[in-house]
Amino acid sequence: MQVLRRSLLAVVPILAIPGLARAVGDASTAERSLGSADAPVTATEFYSLTCPHCAAFVRETFPRVKSELIDTGKLRLVFWDFPLDQLALTAVMVARSLPAARYEAFTAALLASQDRWAFARGVNSTEELAKMAALAGLPREAFNQAIADTALKNWILERQQFAQKNYGIDSTPSFVFNGPGAKNHRESGSLGYDAFARAVAAAAG
Repeated sequence: MQVLRRSLLAVVPILAIPGLARAVGDASTAERSLGSADAPVTATEFYSLTCPHCAAFVRETFPRVKSELIDTGKLRLVFWDFPLDQLALTAVMVARSLPAARYEAFTAALLASQDRWAFARGVNSTEELAKMAALAGLPREAFNQAIADTALKNWILERQQFAQKNYGIDSTPSFVFNGPGAKNHRESGSLGYDAFARAVAAAAG
């Protein structure tokens, strides 16, 4: 499996992307983000739930990013699903079927437990995802509907293709920062906090 890394790119409104709009008001395709809409810098993150580098970023860097940049109003972080394989696609379809407020916590839990549901030998990954989804408040019937949602699957894959074509995303995590001092500035890899903070500062101008 090619390992792509987790990423942040220029914010493109979902309904502004040709061919990617679903029914207006569809909660599953609404933006998933953290931080104030008035933050001077916006970073859109492209990531995969089966990417070890993405897990490392969340584990080692994200806590400080949230406390020192997002919670202080300096950064808005937008999540862009970029699944590297079928399992990651299934997992993010489940994540998007939860209420938006639970998306970040659920995806963080999946990244933290990849060894249990994604990479463990002899486990049924779908069943492990169902158990975790149930703990997050998604009953089995809703879980089954989520993983069978062809429209949602196609929407995620079309956005992934859009990101590859228009932003050159070929690895996760990759980060693109936008602000007064930068337009579509991209960084790739599991950035440490200092490197991440420098990119935010540069984008702020």
